[in-house]
Amino acid sequence: MECVIYREKAGTARRVGCGQPDEAGRTVLKHLRELGEGEFGWIRLDSPSERDVAELTGELGVHPLAVEDAAHAHQRPKREWYGDVLAVALRTLWYVEGESEVETGQMMVFLGPRFVMTVRHGAADPAAEAARRLAADPTTLRFGPVSVLHAVLDVVVDAYTDAADKVRTDLIELERCVFSSSRDDLTEEIYSLKREVLEFRDAVQPLVPVVQEFVSGPRERWPREALPYFRDVADHLHHTDTEVRSLDELLNSALDAHLARVGTWQNDDMRRISAWAAILAIPTMVAGLYGMNFEHMPELRWAYGYPLAVGAMGVAAGLLYRAFRRNGWL
Repeated sequence: MECVIYREKAGTARRVGCGQPDEAGRTVLKHLRELGEGEFGWIRLDSPSERDVAELTGELGVHPLAVEDAAHAHQRPKREWYGDVLAVALRTLWYVEGESEVETGQMMVFLGPRFVMTVRHGAADPAAEAARRLAADPTTLRFGPVSVLHAVLDVVVDAYTDAADKVRTDLIELERCVFSSSRDDLTEEIYSLKREVLEFRDAVQPLVPVVQEFVSGPRERWPREALPYFRDVADHLHHTDTEVRSLDELLNSALDAHLARVGTWQNDDMRRISAWAAILAIPTMVAGLYGMNFEHMPELRWAYGYPLAVGAMGVAAGLLYRAFRRNGWL
């Protein structure tokens, strides 16, 4: 658990100690009660239990349903007002280098009049980068707790954009393999990447209307000066959402193209097999005729009968081979 006290006008931050783990919640609440004019606190929790969250949120006025959502990961991106407290659920997302996989986590952001509490589940920690950006541009602190929400959203959406670029790179490489001259079966690779894109889409698409509400929704609770910042986040998110939809459609096209090529390979194989079967049918037929046990057969006692028969079979097979080669069957 970590707690930082921000001064809105001065643009400064002050970390406060949380004491022993069993006393951290009470210590943080004490610091929040002692906030001065123009100050707000930011509490950061990493993978806490429901009991840990409830200990803090009981006095902060957070609804029990929101506490349950914060303690259990895999919530759908959403936002809910509980009196004066706004609860926002986000899906964090990052790209795993070397494995071409997209991993997801969750972050809950609780916004009160004079506090922010973020609850993180998963390896990605957008709160750390958000704190760094607030330190680099302290002018946004004049928005109060809303500045933390904007910084967290900005970091999460930037991570989406970065992951989308890397997934597109994987898709381009996969498309090259699909249309290469090799006959590798890429069905499993395409399905695997499509599964990652679907997980990506589940994180991005539900967040679009959530962020849009910050821009176009009721503004009596929102600093008007903060709206351009949220519009910028909404534009980036919309671009990423369009990119993810495009990746999904391209993967469908790549799969269709790959299956079509597999069908073409099978047709080529069948044509080659049929062509060789036709070529071998002529000597088989001639040998079958002369293998019959009849006494009166043409050229049976002729000295040149055998080489003539073999030559005729070779010439007929050669003519068929040439015809099949000309038609592209061999």
